[in-house]
Amino acid sequence: MRIVVAGGTGFLGRPLVDALAGVDHQVTVLSRGNADESRRNRSRSIAWLPDGTAGAWASEIDGADVVINLAGEPIAAKRWTTDQKKRIAESRRLATRSITAAINAAAAPPSLLVNGSAVGYYGPCGDEVLTEDAAAGHDFLANVCTMWEAEAQAAASNRTRVVMVRTGIVLEKDGGALPPMLPPFRFGAGGPVGSGRQYWPWIHRADWIGLLQWILQTAAVTGAVNATAPNPVSNAEFAHTLGRVMHRPSLLPAPGFALRVLLGEMADGLLLSGQRAIPRRAEQGGYTFRYRQLDEALAAIFSN
Repeated sequence: MRIVVAGGTGFLGRPLVDALAGVDHQVTVLSRGNADESRRNRSRSIAWLPDGTAGAWASEIDGADVVINLAGEPIAAKRWTTDQKKRIAESRRLATRSITAAINAAAAPPSLLVNGSAVGYYGPCGDEVLTEDAAAGHDFLANVCTMWEAEAQAAASNRTRVVMVRTGIVLEKDGGALPPMLPPFRFGAGGPVGSGRQYWPWIHRADWIGLLQWILQTAAVTGAVNATAPNPVSNAEFAHTLGRVMHRPSLLPAPGFALRVLLGEMADGLLLSGQRAIPRRAEQGGYTFRYRQLDEALAAIFSN
């Protein structure tokens, strides 16, 4: 396949590109940096400017089989000031609008657009079990995801199916949410965050990559797909399991009020609330998870 990936240089995008190129797909990465024709395997990099329009780079999309859009300002990179929240939302709006403009203008549009989203779509939901049919929430992250998905749906047609991947907490040791959690546990000060009752919908990165490969191969999949493991856990259970795998105590909670002072609104959006999201569409469609239980996923990560 000819596959175009926007946002292919980060914690999720880079290993995904390597995995796709490693099975002989021809992968083009849309990059804000300079074009690089000498990437590893069968991949190359093309410069783009995601400003909401289709630029010269759009010729890469015309005739491609698949487009994967993961582009956007990192959610947890900085405190959520008014300006940073605008950057988070607008980076996703403009990148996705550029992609859909290129698809809609193509003489030979791709048969599939896989677009990023997140379980934040559902907003804080306590212990309610959330499938892909659950309604959108109303907080900042939910509004961003709702907008992001609506922009992607503009590419849907009888020639292009659109899948929105609502990603949970992706686990691996070289990036994402896990590394910042580890220092307190190493020093014996790890424990739950806030009440510990909020659900954390986790997924091992190997399964996240496997799920995207399954979407590419499964023409019946359209709409939203929860990219989470089948067994989400409470934050308290997450902390206990992480401590057990690391052979460290996990008894000292991080108070919610202290996190709110430190992180502001981001504390509630990312740490102190959660979603008990399950991957019903993936499981019903036949995807087999490699890591269904958190202890198995963390054991595999720490054994490498």
